[in-house]
Amino acid sequence: MGSSSTWTARQNKLFENALAIYDKDTPDRWQNLARAVGGNKTVEEVKKHYEKLEEDIKHIESGRVPLPNYKPIGSETNSWMRNGA
Repeated sequence: MGSSSTWTARQNKLFENALAIYDKDTPDRWQNLARAVGGNKTVEEVKKHYEKLEEDIKHIESGRVPLPNYKPIGSETNSWMRNGA
């Protein structure tokens, strides 16, 4: 089948950058995306990764993904700055 379906952070970034270059009207789009990602990703793996990204975006836009619970600025995570560390 080709390489593993595991994607590194670097491959994800390369994939995102390549999506900005190779839009849906680009001839041989999937081959270009697979080549840009590297790591011997197959066209099929790139297509599946794209479909997963589309699904994630749909969930985010529909509000089905909760926002992270960030701590306010000045919380205990920054206390070392106040204590002169």
